[in-house]
Amino acid sequence: MRILGLDFGDKTIGVAVSDPLGWTAQGVEIIKRDNPQEFKKCMRRLAEIIEQYQVDTIVLGYPKNLDNSEGERCEKTKVFEAKIKGRYPKIPVVLWDERFSTIAAERALRMADLSHDKRKSVIDKMAAVHILQGYLDSKQ
Repeated sequence: MRILGLDFGDKTIGVAVSDPLGWTAQGVEIIKRDNPQEFKKCMRRLAEIIEQYQVDTIVLGYPKNLDNSEGERCEKTKVFEAKIKGRYPKIPVVLWDERFSTIAAERALRMADLSHDKRKSVIDKMAAVHILQGYLDSKQ
């Protein structure tokens, strides 16, 4: 069984998955969203990923503000969390503080000397990796 990490945004969802032992996170893909209010297509793709990797827990990045308050993005994330829980009531969903995950992902991609366009195309997937790896590290 594996753990799925998600970086939820208005236009994309970054997806990462743990190794079977729950030690490391690997990027899987970025699910594109044409409309921030439309969830059917991304939920279908998540269903395929959950089945493929036999996911038993979902870690969803929770975008708190730097002062630890919850803003509009947290509310949108809670709506998405409710949709996941409604579709997969037996799979626990953990909200994980994602502050600095995109910054860490951006830094790692810059250090890898990727062009701006290439970084932009993978940043959400890398942010999902950072979210999931933070969760996995906290469990060790």
